[in-house]
Amino acid sequence: MLTSLFFPSIILLIGLALLVWSSDVFIEGAASTAKHLSISPLVIGVVVLGFGTSMPEIIVAILASLDNSPGLAIGNAIGSNIANIALVLGVTALIAPIAVKSSILKRELPVLLAISIAVYLLVIDGHLSFIDGVILASALIIVMFWMIKVNKSVDSTDPIAQETQQELEEMPVLSRNKAFIYLLGGLAILMISAKMMVSGAVDIAEYFAVPEVIIGLTIIAIGTSLPELAAAIAAARKKEADLMIGNIVGSNLFNILAVLAVPALLAPSMIDKEVLYIDMPIMLGLTLMMLIMALPRNGKAIIHRGKGLLLTSIFIAFLVMLYFRSIGA
Repeated sequence: MLTSLFFPSIILLIGLALLVWSSDVFIEGAASTAKHLSISPLVIGVVVLGFGTSMPEIIVAILASLDNSPGLAIGNAIGSNIANIALVLGVTALIAPIAVKSSILKRELPVLLAISIAVYLLVIDGHLSFIDGVILASALIIVMFWMIKVNKSVDSTDPIAQETQQELEEMPVLSRNKAFIYLLGGLAILMISAKMMVSGAVDIAEYFAVPEVIIGLTIIAIGTSLPELAAAIAAARKKEADLMIGNIVGSNLFNILAVLAVPALLAPSMIDKEVLYIDMPIMLGLTLMMLIMALPRNGKAIIHRGKGLLLTSIFIAFLVMLYFRSIGA
């Protein structure tokens, strides 16, 4: 019996390691390619870095949907947003207090909350339909154009503009050809590693007789959020708090619109009632908490270690809840 669990677990872990590595390669290639095309640093920050950190979730969603496992894709989208706030932001705040200064974030955080609520209302009937997918994909395009427009007009002295520029300057300088190879090679390995993760996750779900959505909310969601966690810890150490939160906001926007659109377009299905009435409200509550934590008080907005501990504790409680849900499945 254990051998039937061993091989899927190994495939899942190898896929996870490759996914984290190839995500970095893909982002470096994409950023360098964008530089060679003379795209502005802030647009690169919004589109390339934001979209790049969500590529693992998007590819996992595509492969899971094509593999007739839309629950895995839905769980991945919702679970990744929960992990990005409760785990990534929480752990980062535990490492060092986070001071939010950027004016961009004060606009984007309410937008993230509004879109998250709108998406919840869209699927509250419990059916993730093809029409829902079209609406989500259309909203993604509109939001991307809005974010690009907002970021183009931002003052160069804004902290997030300075931190994005610094982050891009620290990335390795690749030739045009090498950047293209990194871009395509990273994408190819991302697809292979995501396929391994989906395959291993489905087998593990079958072994423990738990719904695939639980695996998506836990193992897959945490795994695909590791690039964000690594980037957040690095940003915290370099005092780039605004960029770190900006990455979380961008990633969560892509997750709720792009990643959730994938199963809707490729494998329309019903949404698990517990996801609809428990997990999505938790995601909305955490998004509201992040917004409140980032609002300035007395001219300052600091997410201190106490708030980091609160967020991390919520994530642990969430995992415990999922465990009891899984054994009761």
